[in-house]
Amino acid sequence: MTTLTKTEDTPAPTGPGGFLSVRDLRVAFSTEDGVVRAVDGLSFDIERGKTLGIVGESGSGKSVTNLTVLGLHNRKSTDIQGEIILDGQELTTASEKELEKIRGNKAAMIFQDPLTALSPYYTVGRQLSEPFMKHRGASKKEAKDRAIEMLTKVGIPQPRTRFDDYPHQFSGGMRQRAMIAMSLMCDPELLIADEPTTALDVTVQAQILDLLRDLQQEFGSAIIFITHDLGVIANMADDLLVMYAGRAVERGSVREVLREPKHPYTWGLLSSMPRLGGDTSEPLVPIPGTPPSLLNPPNGCRFHPRCRFKSEVPGDRCSTERPLLADGRAAACHLTADQKQSIFIDQIKPRLG
Repeated sequence: MTTLTKTEDTPAPTGPGGFLSVRDLRVAFSTEDGVVRAVDGLSFDIERGKTLGIVGESGSGKSVTNLTVLGLHNRKSTDIQGEIILDGQELTTASEKELEKIRGNKAAMIFQDPLTALSPYYTVGRQLSEPFMKHRGASKKEAKDRAIEMLTKVGIPQPRTRFDDYPHQFSGGMRQRAMIAMSLMCDPELLIADEPTTALDVTVQAQILDLLRDLQQEFGSAIIFITHDLGVIANMADDLLVMYAGRAVERGSVREVLREPKHPYTWGLLSSMPRLGGDTSEPLVPIPGTPPSLLNPPNGCRFHPRCRFKSEVPGDRCSTERPLLADGRAAACHLTADQKQSIFIDQIKPRLG
């Protein structure tokens, strides 16, 4: 196992904290090819009843972050540093036994692909019932009644009959609903939704999002919502964290980040999206290049090899100096505030409409 070292340009974790507080999180995996630094100095907070959206390209560290929160990595091949504090309890140093008491109980996760997350060998009802019996000490009858109640709540038709069905007998939308029902069996205070609407058609997607909003209002859960879809995040989240190559590059309220983005990477994400009512003849503007390998990430700002505005920064700061992400509404970029404002108004905003 490889040990990470803290660099001098890492921003010091500050702020009031929240129900979940992540501070200077670093996650590295030892592989045959070298050390993958999947998360590098990430900090954020989330309060009860609020939704934090995390967006970024594949490989940006979104899912790794949230798997780390739940302690789902192999500790023998993973080096984890920093703090993850859930309702006052430190999780990075917690034992597996302590984490088992939290997973599925105080914190739960809706996985991206329910067909692989659900076991094909057991009925949906059994998979819903087991965590309730384990964490609440319930009898089989009590667990079955609770599972049927939750299947009803998430909109599964004929829940008493479908309780005994296997995952392959459910449609894609129904499997996702069953996953949500499973994650909510013990009324978790933290719910992590990892691309919960991927591969679903838009009508089912809208139903799932409405369901999550309704259940959050009912249970008061904090939600971390991971997605590639900025349209989805605009309707779901209160706050937004933009990640690139294992680091947070911008954060703020959803309204602030989507209406007045301040980081070139966020500009690129928004500019590459098609828009309803837009000019169909106007080409999309993709981000040039590809995300870097986290085996050997670029020095300085990790986005600088793909950034169209690095020439606006004097000297070689972009390639040598890591930009810091301040507390609150902020973007980790060496462009000055005036430069960001000028570029956004003159070049980015006209494309966004």
